[in-house]
Amino acid sequence: MQTNLLRAALWMSGAIVSFSAMAVAGREVAETLNTFELMFYRSVIGFGLVLVLILASRRGFGQVVTRHPRQHFWRNVAHFAGQNAWFYGVAAIPLSQLVALEFTNPLWVALLAPLFLGERMTLVRALAAVLGFLGILIVARPGLAPIEWGHAAGMAAAFFFALNTLFTRRIMGHDTVICVMFWMTLSQAGMGLVFALPGSIPWPPPDIFAWVALTGVCGLTAHYALTSALACAPATVVAPMEFGRLPLIALIGFFRYDEPLEAAVAIGAVLIVTANLVNLREERAQGRQHRAI
Repeated sequence: MQTNLLRAALWMSGAIVSFSAMAVAGREVAETLNTFELMFYRSVIGFGLVLVLILASRRGFGQVVTRHPRQHFWRNVAHFAGQNAWFYGVAAIPLSQLVALEFTNPLWVALLAPLFLGERMTLVRALAAVLGFLGILIVARPGLAPIEWGHAAGMAAAFFFALNTLFTRRIMGHDTVICVMFWMTLSQAGMGLVFALPGSIPWPPPDIFAWVALTGVCGLTAHYALTSALACAPATVVAPMEFGRLPLIALIGFFRYDEPLEAAVAIGAVLIVTANLVNLREERAQGRQHRAI
């Protein structure tokens, strides 16, 4: 794959803006819609956009046919759980804390990959995981600051997003991005409908409908931009760029929601980011060893 750092950086900038906008939109609608209702509307909007992409494509609906529906099912269950937890955390704790906890996703991937993908757990990966979870303790500060359900939601989101990553690795070996997005939005609209129906599903009032629509649009643009960045450069180059989302979301939280800029969050985030960089370096080294063999 030919590396184009400038294009990768531009695509990742789009992904960072999309993820940050989705966090703000989720915070704005939290008092009106619960996470299941938001996921229903988000997925319906996303599904409509995916249909437009399919109809505009020469390949049409043939590109959404899959021989591995079970893999898509478990991927979307994990993503649905993680996204609901993430939207809960958006409304419950400062945005900077949530994003810092979310960045443990790659560490969970490293810990779970031996079970799901048969990858070897190395000493470096284990030490990176320990360093990352030390960062979690500094961010959450158990015993010094009250631990809220939002912190648990942030950790749960990172865990389920890691499962989603592992399932996606398998799926991308035989299916297209459009196929993944089609089944993701369709199945998650159904899951959101099932879980939201017992309490009835309110129609979003006019003052927040734009925020609801923004979650649907940004949910697709964020993943499209991230996938496009990975097409321009290796994951070891692209992944560190995403860490720029933390200072941006911290500034958004400070200026829009009067959330304090806490040193503990910054220190913990540095440890988590460092652990991820160590993990990425080890992954690249393991890749070189496999190619040499």
